[in-house]
Amino acid sequence: MSKDAPGVRFAEIERETAETRVHMVLDLDGGSRHDVGTGIGFFDHMLTLLAFHGQIDLGVSAVGDLEVDDHHLVEDVGIVMGQALREALVSEQNITRYGSVQSPMDEALVLVVIDVSGRGVLTWNVDFQREKLGELSTECIREFFRALAAHSRMTIHVHKTCGLNDHHVAEAIFKGFGRALHLAAEPVDRRVPSTTKGLRD
Repeated sequence: MSKDAPGVRFAEIERETAETRVHMVLDLDGGSRHDVGTGIGFFDHMLTLLAFHGQIDLGVSAVGDLEVDDHHLVEDVGIVMGQALREALVSEQNITRYGSVQSPMDEALVLVVIDVSGRGVLTWNVDFQREKLGELSTECIREFFRALAAHSRMTIHVHKTCGLNDHHVAEAIFKGFGRALHLAAEPVDRRVPSTTKGLRD
């Protein structure tokens, strides 16, 4: 990004493979525009909640080999979102860097913690009882966040504290990630000290 536009935290990424094609537009300083279409209704709902609670503008257009299963598409959307977040956050603007949220949804409670660390790590402690939520495989939720962590180079922790309804647990995760991302990406006047090397060295 040009130093002449330090306030712009925007990315547009396109990825095409033999299995999928994903186009994403992301603006960290938006918050009112959400246009998500992946062909997986529940996944669209979760991404829209992430964007709404993260106060970001998000456009996603994705097609893939859903006749096989949903794995390739969900993982590739995670890859592209990770790349978009990394590009949007590489600016001259200092950020809070850390975001931590206890995210409730009725009986479910999930802890989501983010460090914009320059190291892509996911720690995941969530169990689901159902194999699918709508047409989204619950095992693919972890794959989405694993790909996002790796390609954004963020450290992400997701821990389920309690919850009996898998829909509520998933909703708490995506909402919590959006809120934690908003906190971590908040601009600050002073650089956050760090002894690490990477995106936020």
